[in-house]
Amino acid sequence: MRIKRITSFSIVGMLLLATIGCKNNSTATKVQQQKADSLINVAYRDNNYNRLEILADSLRNAGLISDMKSSYWLGYANDKLMRKRIAEFFWNMGMAAFNPGEDKEDTEVYAEMASRLAGLKCTLGEYEAALKIAQTAMSQLQQLGCDTTSNYTNLIIYIGYCQSRFGLNKSTAAETLEQAYQQHLGYIRQQPSSDTYRLAIVGLTNICYNYSDICDFKNLLFWATRYDSLVTSYDKTGLANDTYIDKQYGRSCVFRAKALEGLGKSNEADSAFAAFRQTQYGQTPDGAILAADYQMFAKKWKDAADSWSYLDEFRKQFASDYSMENIQLTFLKKYESNLMAGRKDSAMAVAKNILSHLDSTITASRRTEAIEQETVRKKEAEMMAEKERLERQQWWTRLAGMAVLIIALIIYIFIHNRMSARLKKAHEKLKVAYDQLEETTAVKERMESELRIARNIQMSMVPSVFPDMKGLDMYASMTPAKEVGGDLYNYLLLDNKLYFCVGDVSGKGVPASLFMAQATRLFITLAKQAMPPAEICTRMNDALSGSDNKNSMFVTFWLGLVDLTTGHLSFCNAGHNPPVIGGGEDHGTFLEMLPNFPIGVLPGFEYEGEELETIKGRPLFIYTDGLNEAENVEKVEFGDDRLLEILRNTHFDSAQQVIEALSAEVEAHREGAEPNDDLTMMCLHISA
Repeated sequence: MRIKRITSFSIVGMLLLATIGCKNNSTATKVQQQKADSLINVAYRDNNYNRLEILADSLRNAGLISDMKSSYWLGYANDKLMRKRIAEFFWNMGMAAFNPGEDKEDTEVYAEMASRLAGLKCTLGEYEAALKIAQTAMSQLQQLGCDTTSNYTNLIIYIGYCQSRFGLNKSTAAETLEQAYQQHLGYIRQQPSSDTYRLAIVGLTNICYNYSDICDFKNLLFWATRYDSLVTSYDKTGLANDTYIDKQYGRSCVFRAKALEGLGKSNEADSAFAAFRQTQYGQTPDGAILAADYQMFAKKWKDAADSWSYLDEFRKQFASDYSMENIQLTFLKKYESNLMAGRKDSAMAVAKNILSHLDSTITASRRTEAIEQETVRKKEAEMMAEKERLERQQWWTRLAGMAVLIIALIIYIFIHNRMSARLKKAHEKLKVAYDQLEETTAVKERMESELRIARNIQMSMVPSVFPDMKGLDMYASMTPAKEVGGDLYNYLLLDNKLYFCVGDVSGKGVPASLFMAQATRLFITLAKQAMPPAEICTRMNDALSGSDNKNSMFVTFWLGLVDLTTGHLSFCNAGHNPPVIGGGEDHGTFLEMLPNFPIGVLPGFEYEGEELETIKGRPLFIYTDGLNEAENVEKVEFGDDRLLEILRNTHFDSAQQVIEALSAEVEAHREGAEPNDDLTMMCLHISA
């Protein structure tokens, strides 16, 4: 018997040691992967594309980054090194290797890779291929539920880009681009960050370049105006880098200038271009090259020739070589500008410079093409060899796994036989206990089911759909602390007048929920009779107080009646927390009110109402004390001061956004503590 016990303990010990070893290895690998990502990010930020290429390949071989991520960075590095076909090969390889649902990070890389590959195809003029890539990737992301990202939206832009090049109905491409733009704005509203703004600006840049290339000047002017508006909005957030904003504003000015010139509005075009010249970007070599492109379009040849004089400085700054693409896009344009400006000596100097490099450029182009083809061939061979190696490794792994499984099975049978006798005796005892537990569980499940039904009934008594009226933005939410609660909110719309209320019943649980149901029914019944708020509160108090209220329950209640045309507000406060009204010098204050008694406390009490001339343009926020009295694990309350500070510093986009922002703040404050009270919030805003 002693020998068997030692054997069992030895097995358990070995398993524990193996588990600890696996955890240590896992932790070490995670640290190494983080270091690998850090190395790649440093090379990316430093624009060191040769190092980036080496890192992406070597880190993948070491198993520290995924094949997807390696393919993306290899493609990115080669794209920046002007090896377009190699970049295309790696991105195609990465997309083909994508395994949906295997890794969330790989899905994000896939979306980024698809966006870049579609953009590359557009740059190369291969619009049919770009359209196919974008549509395939969008379908894949939709199936994975990943169709709410900026990369997905930029794929929509490339589809609209291609549609406009195929000569399709202009409205088709315009609708596609408008859809993408509205999605970008939606992401910004949900999360106003540098990433969401910059990705939206990238999308608008591509749209403007598209309409500029196809000389659709009316649409170019429309999108250039939006471009400028988005850049201005980003600048106002305080998140933007001044240099970045200056460059984007300069670009928008040039887009606008070209559009106006194309529409025959030369004076306005000159004003837009003058605004570009006032930017710091307009004084840089990069800005000068952009200016030259516009000046040539406007046939201002001398100005264009002056701008092209910055070409050598531009080439040094961006390490641009004498490739066929650069000769076509820059040197020939510099030659044309000087020739048309009558500067024949300068034009001749540019021509000689082109001729002196033409032979070497053609040779280098052919050599680069051969290197690209050889690189692709070698990489395919390496991938095939790697695939064979992995297949062999997997075979040996499976064999070792089977051996471990057989040994584990033998150990299991040995231990199982030993424990069977003990388990048989324990089973009899457990059977008796199980029968008792089953009976108790059935009762508990029945009670929980009834409480769930009660919660569903209660939640159905408060509206989940709010008025869809021009000028009115309204939203509310209720979160019970237990299965059912005592908070309430409701509204009633009579023509252009809106009744709305928020209440908090004393106590929690089923009794409070029943009292809440009575209060809600009375509010709707009396509001339908178009009574003033104070009279409604008085009649509710008469119905809910006195001898019928045996449990001495009461409800704090805030009731308002607003004229949606004038913004005039009549209200009555029955012992409730003071709402917060926005606007004013302090950007939000607690509303000063008569207290009155809570409803149900004092029979026969006459409630007094109050008025505000108008609340147009001033958001009104009403809540229960489950908000300001929410406690964290150390019993510290959320507090009125913090509530007011958050509302003052929260930019009002919508009523729903305000409530969701406060819900997140309360959840963060609790730090995992269970809610100590029901939480109800309502926000409404009438446009000025």
